[in-house]
Amino acid sequence: MELPADLFDPSHYAAVRKPLLQAETLPTWCYTSDIFYKREVERIWRKAWNFLGHVDQVAKPGDYVAMEFAGVPLLIVRGKDMVIRAFANACRHRGSTLLDAGSGNCNIISCPYHSWSYDLDGALAAAPEMQKTEGFDPKKNGLIPLRLESWGHFLFVCFDDAAPPLSQWLGGLPGKLEGYALDNMVLARRKVLDMECNWKIFVENAKESYHIATVHKATINKYASIRAAGYWVEEPTGEYVVTFAQHENSMALLKGDAGFPPIESLAGTREAGGTYAPLLYPSTYLACTIDCAWYLELHPLGPNRTRLVHGALFPRDRQNRPDFEQLAANYYKRWDITIEEDIVASERQQRGVGSPYALPGRFSHREPLVHAIDNWVLDRVLVPA
Repeated sequence: MELPADLFDPSHYAAVRKPLLQAETLPTWCYTSDIFYKREVERIWRKAWNFLGHVDQVAKPGDYVAMEFAGVPLLIVRGKDMVIRAFANACRHRGSTLLDAGSGNCNIISCPYHSWSYDLDGALAAAPEMQKTEGFDPKKNGLIPLRLESWGHFLFVCFDDAAPPLSQWLGGLPGKLEGYALDNMVLARRKVLDMECNWKIFVENAKESYHIATVHKATINKYASIRAAGYWVEEPTGEYVVTFAQHENSMALLKGDAGFPPIESLAGTREAGGTYAPLLYPSTYLACTIDCAWYLELHPLGPNRTRLVHGALFPRDRQNRPDFEQLAANYYKRWDITIEEDIVASERQQRGVGSPYALPGRFSHREPLVHAIDNWVLDRVLVPA
């Protein structure tokens, strides 16, 4: 489909704005256009509270993770005072990145270009041969801090100093999930996968069950130990959408596989018989089921490339069991199979929407949250600067 001259004229999206059963899906350029993607970076990623990991990744003083997110090189590090901070990953001298992408531990952050170094709290510790530079003040040349807040041992970074606090972004979600005791869970496994698809395609897939009978017909649909008695969308009170699925047994296991006992703090609650699955905007899927939780953390890499991080979470004391690895492997098996099935489906869709003959489609009644997600995106990319 040829791009219109004014890509952000609201009239191009009028059909998406209609009620679900009258609406059309997003124009295909929303998944392929570099212009549209750059507007998302500007209006969404640079303004949102972005989920960027778990506190277990920086458990000890000096532990760090470095990455590039939405075009911004950044690092997250735990200080000697045990405080976790985020900084722009750029030397204050001539801008070199300080730490390579990945994780590690250090006592000091040193620039590999001219050996400027910084304490773990971001303060400039040494700047060789700057004594003759007039008016140079080391106190004004520390690392540039970025806003970092946490909830449930999840780390969030926001690039917009004027944005409301994380608590406002989350709204009532922490209350909904309180019974799962997320801050008492450990990150048992973290798996990173790169996908050849737009971030929205994978997000949309995560929040509709319409595809399960087809994409997962040999796995979840056939073997999962789930007997759904109810599935409904709950009204959000923050920047998220959320469903609750009522069922027996764990959503995270295939039929016949042994697992861990239910989370004790759920006893006697509705949540003891189901799964909460919020999508925290822009792109973090979190599933809390009766015995564990997992997340899908998406990093946009371009209009048709996305990095997927899968995190596996179990109550802390489960790791003390002698059979922990044996039982955890059953969960990993389920997740690995179904994530690969979703990636195949998403990459196939990406190839299809890239065709010059691809046109918007119509929504099924099974896709209310795809419609909601698409309109959330439009609410932000179409607004005046």
